[in-house]
Amino acid sequence: MILVDSSVWIDYFTGKNTPAAARLDSLLGEELVAIGDLMLTEVLQGFRSDSEYRQARELLLSLTVLNVLDTAIALKSAANFRALKRKGITVRKTIDAIIATFSIENGLALLHSDKDFQPFHEHLGLKSALERNPE
Repeated sequence: MILVDSSVWIDYFTGKNTPAAARLDSLLGEELVAIGDLMLTEVLQGFRSDSEYRQARELLLSLTVLNVLDTAIALKSAANFRALKRKGITVRKTIDAIIATFSIENGLALLHSDKDFQPFHEHLGLKSALERNPE
């Protein structure tokens, strides 16, 4: 299963040609793709048109929707945030720390186009789904 971040869904829905959006397009219908509840909120709140919102909602709800945040992930996210801070790395968005930590703890590759996840790859073992075989 591959978890897809809102950064990729936004590019995908707006037609932005990025490596991550192209990878998502190749995954749909071929592999198990998931979205987290937090990302679902981020993506859907951005639609201006009701019809586009309804179409996106239908597509996204056809995927596996994972509940990302619970007490264990909250505590581990704070620990990961602090571990990176000790290395001199500032995580800009709490939600990114939560998504990265959830992915790491559940052994999921994360497909994203957000450089803020890079420290999680480099220092905490976050797997990338941009490559063909993320395992």
